[in-house]
Amino acid sequence: MENPEKIFAAGGVVMWPLLVFSLASLALIIERLVFWVRLNRRQRKSMQGVLRLYRDSPAEAHAKLRKHVDLPLARIFLEALEIDGASPKQFHLALSSAMQAELPDLRRFSTAFATIISVSPLLGLLGTILGLISSFDALQLGNLSENTDVVTGGISEALVSTAAGLVVAIGTLLFANLFRGLYKRQLALIQEYSGQLEILYEEHDAARNASAIASANAVAAEERYVRS
Repeated sequence: MENPEKIFAAGGVVMWPLLVFSLASLALIIERLVFWVRLNRRQRKSMQGVLRLYRDSPAEAHAKLRKHVDLPLARIFLEALEIDGASPKQFHLALSSAMQAELPDLRRFSTAFATIISVSPLLGLLGTILGLISSFDALQLGNLSENTDVVTGGISEALVSTAAGLVVAIGTLLFANLFRGLYKRQLALIQEYSGQLEILYEEHDAARNASAIASANAVAAEERYVRS
């Protein structure tokens, strides 16, 4: 197997931006993998516990959410629950707004991945063209036997740069699709748990309203008794 340094040198000038793209892609992939592993490990279990707790004790559920404020769903729930006296419709709007605010963090670096995937093959194609130009220039000099190294070097540059561009693009595309799938699953989970929280909130709101009406009726009855 050839020395990687020789292969890199054979690819020509476009190998340098491809190297930068590959390192950037690797750094972004590691960051996203750490993010999704931590999120998937904790969020579902934590939010299931919060929903069970909220059914019986909203105050305790609110306190537990504050302990998990690093989770997107916890921040979404807190944003809506901190609106005092919100009607079910207002609560729904608050949840929707908080969810929209969290989506950019879940889609983080998607533009960077798309750029690397799109530009890397083009850089490889540019290397192919530059290599072929070098080869044809050597052929036009007339003496093929004396310019063999230049011709083969140009062909080598064309092939290596193309292969390098495709490797960077394909590797990045595989992980970008993985992260896109994780994002869609997370979005579905947020919508599911947000819907469950809305149902519980409506139940508590109805209970509060019924209690307030009963208290008002009791006060009115007492006033009528006093007057009589």
